[in-house]
Amino acid sequence: MKSMWLPWLWPVFNQIILMVYMSAWLRRSNVMTGAEWIKTRFGTGKGATLSHIIVVIFALISVIGFLSYGFKGIGEFAVAFLPPLVTNPATLLAHPDINANLYGLILMAITTLYVVKGGMFSVVITEVLQYAILTISSIAIGIIAMNYVSPAMIHSVLPSGWSNIFFGWHLNMDWSSVNSVASSKVTEFGKWIATDGYSMFGLFFVMVLFKGIFISAAGPAPNYDMQRVLSTKSPVEAAKMSSAVNVVLNPARYLMVAGLSVLALTNFNALYSGSIATPNFETILPEVLAHYIPVGLLGFLMAGLIAAFMSNFAATVNAAPAYIVNDIYKRYINPNADPKVYVNWSYVTTLVVIVVGV
Repeated sequence: MKSMWLPWLWPVFNQIILMVYMSAWLRRSNVMTGAEWIKTRFGTGKGATLSHIIVVIFALISVIGFLSYGFKGIGEFAVAFLPPLVTNPATLLAHPDINANLYGLILMAITTLYVVKGGMFSVVITEVLQYAILTISSIAIGIIAMNYVSPAMIHSVLPSGWSNIFFGWHLNMDWSSVNSVASSKVTEFGKWIATDGYSMFGLFFVMVLFKGIFISAAGPAPNYDMQRVLSTKSPVEAAKMSSAVNVVLNPARYLMVAGLSVLALTNFNALYSGSIATPNFETILPEVLAHYIPVGLLGFLMAGLIAAFMSNFAATVNAAPAYIVNDIYKRYINPNADPKVYVNWSYVTTLVVIVVGV
């Protein structure tokens, strides 16, 4: 239950601030990137120039980091369901992650193709379709979890203190109280959980709280969220988009999150086959899907989850060329080039950023 505080990390409530005034202000500036918006807010002095450079660097590092994370994540997810591309024992012994990496490369290459060649309208239409698939999948998982799991099953594997949303300096959840008959592996994980570094939840939450407040006070982060605001038709449309974000995204998403969580917790003994000493919880999601989702729906859900990856990948990648071309190439190298030159450079920079991220 304490996860209800995690939205402060982004923070989710920042969409309210964007809806009320920030989105309209951003859109009226008629800039293309968050770094370029620095001129609107702070002018063109030395401090503004240095801030502009820092924002560009931060945006590019963030994009590359997210791409690297996405590459590893989608590869591990795909290899759990798809047949291995490499089966030679010697090769697998020398490179145990080769199949995950190959599937990661294939899926990122397919997504890159439509991101680079599709243009803005293709990406937007694709994201709408992906959202529809993901919403249906999320509702289906929620219904399956409600049918498979009873309140008694959930309570048998939850530690004391789980249902309390409040906390002190320490998390104070006693995993030893979990019934070992209900889940012996969860009981074994108790010692690992006690030393995983998150027990001092009070200190962690203080950092989360201030991060959320400072991000809201500082204005929009230079990522794809800001690019979405800047790509709307008008300031009014920008405000409407921000008002709809939480209403559209959160309900269906948390049906999936909660459904998968209770299915995994109540069936942890059967689902988790990894090491207790060095756990890899990334394997649990594929196991939940393989065991509890009907065959026809599983394919649809797989499409939904891969669609979610592709949607985030496309949005993340599209932020990078805007900063490189508009804030570096156009501003410092070739300010008077033909628009077609900038478009060609955006293709090149997109491919380079993806390669670096991988």
